[in-house]
Parts: sequence; structure tokens; C-alpha cells
Amino acid sequence: MPRVLSDERRDLLAAIGDFCRRECGTKEQRDKLTADGREPHNQRLYEKMAALGWLGIAVPEEYDGAGRGMVDLCLFLQETAYGRAPITGFGTTIIAAAAYERFGTEEQKRVVLQGVTKGRVEAISMSEPGAGSDVGALVCRAERTTGGYLVNGQKTWCSNAHIADHILLVARTEQGESKHHGLTQFMVPTDVDGLRISGIDTMGGKEVNDLYFTDCFLPDSAVVGTPGQGWTQLMAGLNLERMILAALMLGVAQRAFDDTVQYVRQREQFGRPIGSFQALRHRIADMATEIECAQLLLDDVAAAIDAEPGRMFMREASMAKLKCTELAKHVTLEGMQMMGGYGYATEYGMEALLRQTVVSTVYGGTSEIQRDIIGRTYGL
Repeated sequence: MPRVLSDERRDLLAAIGDFCRRECGTKEQRDKLTADGREPHNQRLYEKMAALGWLGIAVPEEYDGAGRGMVDLCLFLQETAYGRAPITGFGTTIIAAAAYERFGTEEQKRVVLQGVTKGRVEAISMSEPGAGSDVGALVCRAERTTGGYLVNGQKTWCSNAHIADHILLVARTEQGESKHHGLTQFMVPTDVDGLRISGIDTMGGKEVNDLYFTDCFLPDSAVVGTPGQGWTQLMAGLNLERMILAALMLGVAQRAFDDTVQYVRQREQFGRPIGSFQALRHRIADMATEIECAQLLLDDVAAAIDAEPGRMFMREASMAKLKCTELAKHVTLEGMQMMGGYGYATEYGMEALLRQTVVSTVYGGTSEIQRDIIGRTYGL
């Protein structure tokens, strides 16, 4: 079923698609931009997109952005993911920027939001060695001192901290009866004294980091929003985070599907294209149907968020994240299976798409957490 898009949105997608084909359309180009896949974010390419005005798609116009909504953001994310653009810093940047837009001071907004439009990267840090899905269990402390706070503790799995200008840190400033009470958000420059950033090796390359805070002083002006209300502020950004991950992974799923279809049309065994065999043809049909369903879900939720931007869509956003990430992992695995040995070879790119999707059902709330959230919205 063709998507109903305005001419303006079709033109935007065409422009992004053309850019990706020219700049990173071949494996040789992508290898050069990513140091053979070890560095999934290329700052030079990212700044080229900023110069075209695309990175400010979700930034308000008063901060030099385009002021567009969730539908347009999802379109951009899908198309860049489909085009395999190495700009992994964009997702965390938009998540952090939205928090500053909602709760930050005017100076924080100016620095971060205008930085987004210029191609600067932002990060956000919640997880700790003992606090992953249970974010409220975090123990990294920010203790009151003269003129600000002293931060001590370890954070982990912080995406893009090594390339970011700032980290939106969630730390404990009070100990209350509820574990969700007493959390505060801080704007932390990545070059501040008392912070050490250490990369974690992953199958996706240089993506995530450990953060070590040792008597790291943050002035009062570093507080984002209201002290002690960090949990409530985090909850306000869940729609955005889940939709970003859903859109990115749906773009990857569509790319893996198209690459698989192209391969099975051309690859011949037993005297005919392997796609003509019923076993593969039916698998292709199932994947195509699931991708179409996921697209309709994502479009519907994005449009609903734009219609009511202040409303929490807990069930719907979780459904979109769950469906798109699980589907992307399934499609890339199916693509590798149907391509046989060539799917496993780096030359054809399917293994790289698979590596992208494997972690998507873990970060941003695991699939198990998304299912639990959806179930609880039905009173279970």
C-alpha cells in the first residue's frame, strides 16, 4: 500500500535518498567513512547534513531549526537508516535536545538546540552497572556543595559520549521513600574535570562508554529542570526515544528486505532464480506484509503524537518500538539465511545490518520491558 505523503515530504525523502546514494551508497564509501565499520558515526558527513538544514528537523524555529514534528522526524530517520548513513550520533542528540527544550534554561536551550542545527552531538546517561531496565535503582550521586554539586559514581552504556559536547546526566541528589524520588538531570560538558570517558568494545564498533565521575564539580547552572524531579522529566521523553528507535530500525528492515529481494531475484540454483522457489517466495511475502504493518503502526502513532504533542502515548509508542525492533532483527536474520554464505560475508552488507539490529531489542527499553508496559496499560 503506497504511503500518502505530501509533495514536500516526498521531495525531502528524495533529497535524502539521493544524498545517501552519493555519499555512502557503496561499501567502499561506508568503509572509508566508518574506519571499516568500527566508527559508526562520521562527523564530516553529519555536518554536511547539518549544512543542508536536515538535522534541525525537530528543533524549534527560534533556535534555527525547521520546527517539524514527529512524522517528519520519523521520515528522516527511516530514510537515513535505509541509506546506511553513518550518523549514529543523531538519535541520542535529539533525545537529549528534547529534554533541554522542555526543561532547560534559556541558555541551555540556546547552546544545545542551536548546536544540533550545526551538527554537534549530545548524549544522555541513565544506566549504571546495577541499574539498567530498573533506572530508578541508580546510585551515582550528586551531593550539594557550595555553588553546585559534586558528582561521584559510575555510569555505563552511554551512547556517543566520546563524540558529544555534553552529557545529560541523571544522578541521585536525594534519597526518598520512593526510588524514583530524588533524581536530578544535569548538563555535563564532556571536557569537565573529574569525568573520565572509557569506550566499551561492542560488535557494533565504538558506540557506548563507561563514565567515571570523581569529585566532578557541576555548578548550579548545570541543573536541567527541577532538582529531584528527574524521573518525571525522563518519563516525558519516552514517546520520542521509542519512536526514534522504531523509525531507525524500520528503515534498516526495509533496506535488508530490498537487498534480499534483489539477491533472490538474481541468484540462480537448479536452473532458476532462488526467489522462484515457494519456500523463499512465501518468506518474502511474510516479511513484506510485516513491514507494511509496522509502517502503518509507526505512521499512525507519529501522526497521533503530532496531533497531541503533550500527551503520553505509553502503549502506542511501546508497541511501535517493540514491533519495529523485533521485526528488523527478524528480517536481517531471514535475509542472511536466504543469501546463504553471501549473507555472512562482509562484501554483501547483510551481516552489518544484522549487527545493527541485534542490540535494538535491548537499548531504549528491552522488548520484555515494552511488553510489560503494554500489558500494564490494559490493567494487568
